[in-house]
Amino acid sequence: MPKRQIALGASLLALSLLASPAGALAQDPAPEPMPTPVPAVKTKIKLGFVGLTNRQVLGGEAWTIKGTVSHFVAGQSVTLKIRRNGRKMITRTLAINQQGSVGRFELAVKINRGGLLTIQASHAATPEMAAARSRALKVRVVSRSARAGDRGLAVKYLQSRLSRLGYVVGRRGYYDARTGRAVQAFRKLTRMERSSVATSTVFSRLARGWGRFKVRYKDHGRHIEADLTHQVLALINHRKAVRIYPMSSGKSSTPTILGQFSVYMKEPGTNSHGMIFSSYFIRGYAIHGFVDVPIYPASHGCLRIPPPDAVSVYNWINVGTRVDTYYR
Repeated sequence: MPKRQIALGASLLALSLLASPAGALAQDPAPEPMPTPVPAVKTKIKLGFVGLTNRQVLGGEAWTIKGTVSHFVAGQSVTLKIRRNGRKMITRTLAINQQGSVGRFELAVKINRGGLLTIQASHAATPEMAAARSRALKVRVVSRSARAGDRGLAVKYLQSRLSRLGYVVGRRGYYDARTGRAVQAFRKLTRMERSSVATSTVFSRLARGWGRFKVRYKDHGRHIEADLTHQVLALINHRKAVRIYPMSSGKSSTPTILGQFSVYMKEPGTNSHGMIFSSYFIRGYAIHGFVDVPIYPASHGCLRIPPPDAVSVYNWINVGTRVDTYYR
């Protein structure tokens, strides 16, 4: 057989072997198709607050930042950042908890120093959830102090706390003279320097429940107690002080008589001695308004109160109302 035919036959044999099942098994298997990647969930982050008034909070008061993520994905977290007056203050990583299809997170906050806070939450991109960022929201922390002429949240808080204890405050939200007198009476009862400025210490003591008038004669019914030690006058009803005023009792040379008395006469208007709306409880001694009511004992034995309070106190008193004067 010619060599050319032999070579052609060998080639055909080799091709037939490659086409056989044994030859097919010897080849590498075809690669499996790659799975189609699942796109990361797109989400939105929103922030809200609990415990604020018009996005304001008093320093030292607790409040809560609450946020929602529009789609919940297990194992994810957000980063919450708080800046005060533009400077970094707090950074927290918070777990996202499931509530239905929505995710939620929160952080309890208490900040003492006043200032403008900027708050923002963000989520870094992960294979399961896309990156997201909330709007930057602002919260003002109001300093815990107030003085004459101030307005706003701190004054409202101050007046509310004082009023609960029986102090007589003025126009809501405005630090007027009557609110100043209430602060002065509170400072007297808590043995602070006798002024009408509400410092941070005043706020702290109010928050802790200080300044409550301790009624000495609870069995005297509707009556008046003059605490000469602290220089305050309290109108008592149902065994508690319903109104508390600063007063000035008798100076050392003409002291107020101590004891238990009853109002025997009332004199409206202003008399020749400058006594305004007087309620007499023994001889010529009375509870009355007067233009000069210093923070210390200065009268001739009477119980002086500020003129703006004289009429309301006079109207509260009846002939026969008991008056108790004492030192603590």
